[in-house]
Amino acid sequence: MTKELREVYAKLEETQTQAKALLEKENVTSDEINAKTEEIKALKAKITALEEMENQMKEDTGGVIPMNQITEVKDHVKEFINAARNRFRNAMSVGSNQDGGYTVPEDIQTKVNEFRTSKDALQNLITVEKVTAPTGERTFKTRAQQTGFVEVSEGGDIPEKTTPQFTRLPYAVKKYAGFMKVTNELLKDSDEAIQNLLVRWIGDESRVTRNKLILAALGTKSKTAIASTDDIKDILNVQLDPAFRYTSLIVTNQDGFNWLDKLKDEDGNYLLQPSVSAPTGKQLFGVPVVMVSNKDLPTNEGKAPMIIGDLKEAVVMFEREGITIAASDVAGDAYLTDITLFRAIEREDVKIKDAEAYVYGEIALS
Repeated sequence: MTKELREVYAKLEETQTQAKALLEKENVTSDEINAKTEEIKALKAKITALEEMENQMKEDTGGVIPMNQITEVKDHVKEFINAARNRFRNAMSVGSNQDGGYTVPEDIQTKVNEFRTSKDALQNLITVEKVTAPTGERTFKTRAQQTGFVEVSEGGDIPEKTTPQFTRLPYAVKKYAGFMKVTNELLKDSDEAIQNLLVRWIGDESRVTRNKLILAALGTKSKTAIASTDDIKDILNVQLDPAFRYTSLIVTNQDGFNWLDKLKDEDGNYLLQPSVSAPTGKQLFGVPVVMVSNKDLPTNEGKAPMIIGDLKEAVVMFEREGITIAASDVAGDAYLTDITLFRAIEREDVKIKDAEAYVYGEIALS
């Protein structure tokens, strides 16, 4: 199977998962369903066409797909691993970067992305936009109270209405970097071992970095005290616009989740209910509950954070695609200790897009 065909199959699986989630969504429109259905049909048609081309290729080559079609992914990975073993000294110029590093190839970048988002990755809850420029701006319509049309008599003048207001959201991606020490013996290990080491290291460090940036952005909003379930209802029913009611999440840490998990009604029944869509398998008043590690989202001075709202509308991360990596066996104490230092760099910026889309609550645990 060619690389392109594998990618389309992966895209189809992803789209089908999105379609399933869409059908479970309340107030879903027929236009949304039809659009997703057409997307699936188009992907299936593309798969059929690619399979026919592959079969024709087999016929033209006596039943054998040319090796350059089969080993395309493997060669890219092997080239990267070999470059890592050589500390990227002899890396091809096409893979170099302005930081003096080597651009991680797409196939390994995909593995990093998968590993990065498989744990407590808050970027899964927000909007992520890939950008190619280091700085830029995006235009968003501001949220304002609509007043509707006014009655006009026949032949009367139509009064001017307030036009929609827009705001500009600037971004400037910043560089985030770190390094890892690796014994030189490990670089003699298998390609797979080296690849897994780098993927896990980059993926974990990137996840923690992004979590901190997202939480720092969310934390700029003033805090709302939460002492009971009635306070949570006030947030969901009054403080948040109804437009966010059915797309909201309750995000808290382990301490906050433990507090929620012990809440009972007058009959002694626990308030948290099972949910097939929530990461924790629990929901409160129909809102999915997400639990984040205390290490990533700490409790401060006896107050556990509880962020309630539509985080995809609240936060946007501008991600400049691509991770660069470099290595040295002479920097620092590497030469004396017979180790190699790997350095990785990525770029992103996190901004609050709509501060009204969420409430930052705090639970007094004591």
